[in-house]
Amino acid sequence: MANRQVRVGIDVGGTYTKAVAIDNGTHEIIGKSSVKTTHDDPAGVAAGVVITFRNVLRERHISPEDVIFVAHSTTQATNALVEGDVANVGIIGVAGGGLEGFLAKRQVHIDDIEIAAGKMIKILNCFIRKKELTDQRIREELEKLRGRGAQVMVASMAFGVDSGAEEERVQNVAGQMGFPTTMAADITKLYGLTRRTRTAAINASILPKMLSTANSTEHSVRSAGVTVPLMIMRGDGGVMEISEMKKRPVLTMLSGPAASVMGSLMYLRASNGVYFEVGGTTTNIGVIKNGRPAIDYSVVGGHRTYINSLDVRVVGCAGGSMVRVGKNSVKDVGPRSAHIAGLDYAVFTSPEEIEDPQLELFSPKEGDPADYVALRLKNGRRITITNSCAANVLGLVTPELFSYGSAEAAEKAMKPVADYLGLTVEELAVQIMERSYEKIAPIVLELAEKYRVEHDQISLVGVGGGAASLIVYFANKMGVRYSIPENAEVISSIGVALAMVRDVVERIIPNPSPEEIRSIRQEAVNKAIESGAVPESVEVHVEIDSQTSKVTAIALGSTEVKTTDLLSECTEAEAREIAQRDFGVQVTTPCYLAASNPFFYVYSVQKGGQTPIRIVDKKGFIKVQRTNGVAEICRARDCAEVVGRLYEDIAVYNADSILRPDYYLCLGGRITDVSGTNDLEHILMLMDIEIAQMDPDEEMIIVGAMNQI
Repeated sequence: MANRQVRVGIDVGGTYTKAVAIDNGTHEIIGKSSVKTTHDDPAGVAAGVVITFRNVLRERHISPEDVIFVAHSTTQATNALVEGDVANVGIIGVAGGGLEGFLAKRQVHIDDIEIAAGKMIKILNCFIRKKELTDQRIREELEKLRGRGAQVMVASMAFGVDSGAEEERVQNVAGQMGFPTTMAADITKLYGLTRRTRTAAINASILPKMLSTANSTEHSVRSAGVTVPLMIMRGDGGVMEISEMKKRPVLTMLSGPAASVMGSLMYLRASNGVYFEVGGTTTNIGVIKNGRPAIDYSVVGGHRTYINSLDVRVVGCAGGSMVRVGKNSVKDVGPRSAHIAGLDYAVFTSPEEIEDPQLELFSPKEGDPADYVALRLKNGRRITITNSCAANVLGLVTPELFSYGSAEAAEKAMKPVADYLGLTVEELAVQIMERSYEKIAPIVLELAEKYRVEHDQISLVGVGGGAASLIVYFANKMGVRYSIPENAEVISSIGVALAMVRDVVERIIPNPSPEEIRSIRQEAVNKAIESGAVPESVEVHVEIDSQTSKVTAIALGSTEVKTTDLLSECTEAEAREIAQRDFGVQVTTPCYLAASNPFFYVYSVQKGGQTPIRIVDKKGFIKVQRTNGVAEICRARDCAEVVGRLYEDIAVYNADSILRPDYYLCLGGRITDVSGTNDLEHILMLMDIEIAQMDPDEEMIIVGAMNQI
């Protein structure tokens, strides 16, 4: 047990706070702890974080010196906004004179922000012209804002993304006066003064709440003897040091779902999939595309922000959702859950206790429809039936899964409901599943279409305690593969423990030059390092949107340098079998090896006039899945020629548009993804930056993938 290196991940959920300890070398789970989330503790949820952390160390005899990484996800940012636990925000807008000042004064003046029904962020505005921006004037305006009720401040300068000196000056003076302050240009470097200011105001509004929790958690972890930096989960799936979170807490929005996605990726051998995080009340649905979770800008109070987070859909239908009935059929499933109604699931009740169950229709909460199902037992106890009950009755849940319960108990409880509707118990179970399917399947298909995940590449990944209640039925009906990872019920904690540092830099750069691309790329690297990544571990993915002139650099890095990889390599025959299986059972011809290097195998096959393609690494993970493409081996010096030829040869011509291919470069042991960029000049520029250090005669693999509507 000596000289262990341990990673600890803690997920703060609405009901439970769960911690896992993972051996850094083997990724084996060596400890777990769970406590009720400490919402009412004087230290807030930080108390639960510390309790689970100390429990897992004590129970597994882990020394604080063994811990090389500790991180937690947090619901604090989301909860603060939903519950309206926010500070009043004073905004100091700054701009030059003339037309610029006239327009900026209007754009930086924003209204109160509605964040939930009846919950608002109070906004107080003031404006200073750039030539009048002195420390004395700033103090005068801050005092006025304080008098009007402002508790935190935002500094927002027109064109502040180009020069942050004015915003920094306001922040310095505000800090001297005791105001927590957000600089708008710290949140994003994109233009759009109103949107940038609004995003900064949302960030500032939760600063007091988040700073209190962060300081309490950090102090407690330090008092436990752990000296490594405390990392916090971001809503986009990465982690950042707590010092960075104190400046940009809004980036932690949706960090709970993000944690489950990153945990799923640890177990997903395919690069594309749709994940379900199924709890008792809600299901979170999102997409993993090309090995990365789909990211979009969050919407708060009906307004788009510059907050990057997972593109997640939340549906009020999950493992514990209760059933609503009409006269002849199941009317709906959810959104109310057994937990909300204070009832136990029939499937988790002893069959012997379910004696003479009588159907009762009721309203769980005031104003709810009075057609939710409950069963009153002979002993007076009331229980209910849920998706979990139906799935167990249909034999869809196996004993090793968290949702497994007594099918006998579920059948006994469902019998009076089935009789009421004139159905068999099995028919009732199918109707329950169908009502849930009708709510969730369209969302899956919409996300698959949005992110161009072809049907034959959809793999459903079920996580959360209620995963088996839904995913097995859905996958069978949709005709797609599915998986429920081991330890699905603590997948979020696993995701936190194994997450990497992530940071994003975005700029509007018309016709970017190679020097500008290198600059933004280096800035992303620097930000990842500031957030806790080891410099040698950082890799950057750059995208150029030719239509909007937006350049995005996404940096990923580890908090340690990986020196060993204990996963055994697969043989070429094993990799071929993995690819063949992924191409689908309808593919009757053997796949063939289209290209390879010491790190990757590229397989292809003929299928209905198309040539699907898979890139498989030597560990057996499918890194790229595309429906139609080609692979070529060439020397680095010939890369531009090959890409230019494929740019024309495998383009898809429609009546009103041309869909250009995506490219993937296998450069040694890494894959460079050049997708999402349509302009050939930009594509070649990005590739040139990636291969600049290669010997001109060094071989590389180029995969070109056709795009389809």
